[in-house]
Amino acid sequence: MMKRALIVCVLWLAGSFGHAQNPVDSSHGSKTLLLALENAWNKAQLLHDSKALDGLLAGTFISTDNDGTFMTKAQFLADNSDLSYAASLMTNSDEQVFLYEDAAVVAGTYHAKGSYKGKPFDHYGRFTDTWVYANGKWLCVATHTSTLKK
Repeated sequence: MMKRALIVCVLWLAGSFGHAQNPVDSSHGSKTLLLALENAWNKAQLLHDSKALDGLLAGTFISTDNDGTFMTKAQFLADNSDLSYAASLMTNSDEQVFLYEDAAVVAGTYHAKGSYKGKPFDHYGRFTDTWVYANGKWLCVATHTSTLKK
């Protein structure tokens, strides 16, 4: 009897661990939708469209940039309005989406090119965005970027 209980416990734990490691698509989340939201984010930044960006971010959103800068949602949106940052290209690649019931993590690489205060830049980096499904839609609650060397 004790051996059977131990086997059931081990199988239950293995199943729980497997679910956490290989999350399945939930009824309200799809990888395609989250990638479309990531692309909408890039477009909003390219166009300095803080209103569109606002609709993608949770009220508690936080950002940690590649230089260590930490911003709240209000600070992030204000930074997006800064016209001295003029990106001409902002794309993502190598994206992976990890879905969990009401949460998702999107990780990948980005390429941003343009000028800042008249000086050209060409950045490559990695990003990790954490999304939460709340009130019928996906909202990003946190982003983190790190620079890659060319």
